[in-house]
Amino acid sequence: MPAQTPVLPTSLVGSYAQPEWLIDRAKLAGRFPPRVRARELWRIEPEHLKEAQDDATVLAIRAQEEAGLDIITDGEMRRESYSNHFATALEGVDTDNPGTALDRSGHPNPVPRIAGPIERTGPIEVEDVKFLRAHTDRTIKMTVPGPFTMSQQAQNDYYPDLESAAMAYAAAVNAEIKDLHAAGADIVQMDEPYMQARPDDARAYGLQALEAALDGVTGTTAVHICFGYAAIIHERPEGYSFLPELGGCSADQISIETAQSGLDLGVLSDLADKTVILGVIDLSDQEVESADVVADRVRRAFHFTSPDKITIATDCGMKYLPRASAEGKLRSMSAAAATLRAEL
Repeated sequence: MPAQTPVLPTSLVGSYAQPEWLIDRAKLAGRFPPRVRARELWRIEPEHLKEAQDDATVLAIRAQEEAGLDIITDGEMRRESYSNHFATALEGVDTDNPGTALDRSGHPNPVPRIAGPIERTGPIEVEDVKFLRAHTDRTIKMTVPGPFTMSQQAQNDYYPDLESAAMAYAAAVNAEIKDLHAAGADIVQMDEPYMQARPDDARAYGLQALEAALDGVTGTTAVHICFGYAAIIHERPEGYSFLPELGGCSADQISIETAQSGLDLGVLSDLADKTVILGVIDLSDQEVESADVVADRVRRAFHFTSPDKITIATDCGMKYLPRASAEGKLRSMSAAAATLRAEL
């Protein structure tokens, strides 16, 4: 069992900088995040790819540990994007004949085409979490795409409406979350960025799908909501269009971004009963922030919630950063946490 995490624990949101030798970073950054498979991004031949991904995962784990992080992810080294790794592994989805859907910036994107009933025929990320558990003794977190977001990233040619599709995705996610906890995950996080991008639909049926995905789950859960990758979506709104609604959901933790947007942290009052995973590392700039700058970003939250309800984290999308920049930012985050703990 991992040691108990300290007050103000530090964590990635999910992804870490993927090595240049593993994935073509120029191709990755020069396109929107893939929703269908994008095997052309990998530099490694298929017969050696799993071994290379395992090696990269160990490097990501060690980088987090050496930087002093308290909660460790696998860095999502095996993924082309946060969502397609899971979404394309489900039955009922035709990935050979993809459909089209608008991404959050309004551009058409190839997406999985729902051609039959969505079913999870077996675990998808369980071996990943077992690998992570075997390579660190710290608290671990595994991420899965949320049901609402997957429904928005698909062409629905089977269900009567997207709400029905979202509920089918929720059943698959629910089974996966339970298996991930059973396999050793301390925290399982659902990534739901499209709740911010499409708040009206999120209110209409997204919360219902989220609750269905959490039904009967006994381990610690989190929901991540964001403004999009800084490497791709450059404009930031002044605030979330969908956040207070998550204050009443069943998840234990809510993950938000504050560094790139300069978010008004008064929104934390709506999440008073939740642990907040507070994004305080700006990923729109490769320059490494000082620990003092990061600590000041965290202190802003103390006016609205208590330190024991905060996890210090990056904003999301670290996979797009150069490794040296990513490593430096993690060290600054850990140093800021140490400073704040000493003050407390």
